[in-house]
Amino acid sequence: MHLSARNVSENTGGPFGTAIFERDTKSGIAKLISVGVNRVVTLSNSTLHGETVAIQLAQSRLKSFTMKIPHEDGKSTRQFELFTSCEPCAMCLGATLWSGVSRIVCAATKADAEAIGFKEGPVFEASYDHLREAGIEVKKEVLQKEAALVLKEYGENGLIYNASEM
Repeated sequence: MHLSARNVSENTGGPFGTAIFERDTKSGIAKLISVGVNRVVTLSNSTLHGETVAIQLAQSRLKSFTMKIPHEDGKSTRQFELFTSCEPCAMCLGATLWSGVSRIVCAATKADAEAIGFKEGPVFEASYDHLREAGIEVKKEVLQKEAALVLKEYGENGLIYNASEM
């Protein structure tokens, strides 16, 4: 949420931010791997949503096309968690599925984004069921009200770049 609010206040992109952490399953300690903010308008690229930017940077840092990376012990995989300021759009939900993260935590809802004019595409509860079936834990509406306020602030003055019907 802090990333998305800063992106709005500094006028550097849309109201969406993401962070990816690696969680040590023994200690529970999480280490920041990457962050991403929406850069669609500023870099003229429709794919540069907060989630896709964070995933690209994480995989580049890890030097791997997936975050399903075995532990050194070879018995389990490392755990990567994606925290995002809003439930993902259709593109970002697909990117999350293929990224290899083990958990996604969302703040604002699809309805919050659509309330200010964004079109989020074909995302349904069944989409999240598919993530769960693929082994990705899903947690939604964490700090939802606070995240929705960032969206509302952006909606008052920001460019809703995908407002036309898809």
